[in-house]
Amino acid sequence: MVSYASSMRAYLQQREHIQSLHASIVSSKADIAKLEREKKRWSDPAYERAMAHERLGWVLPGEIGFQVIDLNGKPLDHHDSLADPGAVTQSSRPIWWKTAWGSMKAAGNPPEKTQQPEPVTRIRAPKNTKR
Repeated sequence: MVSYASSMRAYLQQREHIQSLHASIVSSKADIAKLEREKKRWSDPAYERAMAHERLGWVLPGEIGFQVIDLNGKPLDHHDSLADPGAVTQSSRPIWWKTAWGSMKAAGNPPEKTQQPEPVTRIRAPKNTKR
């Protein structure tokens, strides 16, 4: 009985190891497929242009690039992103009536105005200089 038990234990350990290796293979194949799709996207000129515009701020000839700056003249950063819908739980979600009440309190007590420059109403394009 002891020899059968040790053999059975070794067999079960080997089966568990094989299952973990299969899961690792499936995960690696999914990663490879994802990277191949990304590689194909980079071969598309429109995607390359969009990424150059988004990541590097490049513009095409004839386009006018601009950047929003704060009161100190430094560019405003934007960190827009979408949260994973699975990460939102009932406990982390704000209660609707607290949000509504906060909105009503803010509407009744507007913040004090500080001295700010007048907003620009018209953006002027740079003059074309021929070289």
